[in-house]
Amino acid sequence: MACPALLGSVLLVGAAALPARAQTFQDTALIGGAVSDGTFAGSGIGASDGNGVIKLSGTRVTWSLHGTVPAGVTLSGSTISYSGGVVASPLPIVADATDKNGNAEALEIPISLLANYILLQGAAYTLVSLSGLADSNVSGNVDFGATSSESGDSISFAESNLPAGLSSGTPALSPLGGTAAPGTYSGVVVTATDSDGAVLKGTLTLTVDANAVSGGSGDEVNRFGNGFDAFRQHQYAGAIIAGWTATQGDPATQFILNDGTHQNAVQFEYAPQGSGSGLCVSDPGGGWASDPLRDGLILASCNTGPWQQFIPQPNGTLKNVATGLYVNPAGTGAQLRGGTSPASWGGSSYTWRDHSGLPG
Repeated sequence: MACPALLGSVLLVGAAALPARAQTFQDTALIGGAVSDGTFAGSGIGASDGNGVIKLSGTRVTWSLHGTVPAGVTLSGSTISYSGGVVASPLPIVADATDKNGNAEALEIPISLLANYILLQGAAYTLVSLSGLADSNVSGNVDFGATSSESGDSISFAESNLPAGLSSGTPALSPLGGTAAPGTYSGVVVTATDSDGAVLKGTLTLTVDANAVSGGSGDEVNRFGNGFDAFRQHQYAGAIIAGWTATQGDPATQFILNDGTHQNAVQFEYAPQGSGSGLCVSDPGGGWASDPLRDGLILASCNTGPWQQFIPQPNGTLKNVATGLYVNPAGTGAQLRGGTSPASWGGSSYTWRDHSGLPG
């Protein structure tokens, strides 16, 4: 495909660039700064046999048992006790030491269980900790990673203190479905948790890129009920925009009305199932060799170029900023195209209808 340079690349909108009338946002990308790792504040972590109990040692920590433990094994403060009969070859238990900031190290403790008696098996234990909490920016996501001292342990991630409209994810924080306002947010917390309960926290600065959205999904519909339609639900740059009966149940006729970046203009983003695709309606003015018509409407990656900007006229018609042409239909199922004047039979008069206002 050939396209003019004016088509540009996907727009990553900053807060200052957004039109004042925007009501909500469609997140497009997230950028994470370097993670500042927390430091485990405890010390002297260990375990030893007492008089029929196991004594946990460590300063500036609180203790908890992790996962499933044998029936009758309990923890009080830093003492592990057992009430019950002899158990042959019990599985090891795990005790987690957590500091005041929520960072934790874990002890894997092989045990023997005698009648109302617990002791270390061979006086051995394994200390499990996490290190190297870091992030990387991949395709608009922020991916997290860390290293466990226990080979083979799985690590999950969770993010907190996020801007409203973003949801935590593991191992990646994604803009998919996000509605956070664009901007830079400091103090975002990421928590890595080892399958044994070891925990490492870190903080980072997160930048949110987003497009302004005037409202929920819907469609631009003419007086005959035909709206913009992603032909055969195709979702790729170059897909044809046709005229088709707009209904609530047809994903091909679902779009988001974005505020344009040119005065009085709007932009139509394809949004099957109500979720923005990053593809917007465009009249490329002959710049795409794959376009069946010189000024046929197609989908292209959303950007600030004038090809994707349409100015509603007082009579309901839409005029493209780049070409100066009106959006005209040529019957149900046919590609929409630009024309020097609106269709004489009235099909070029369009009205935005919210999804709830479309036929069921």
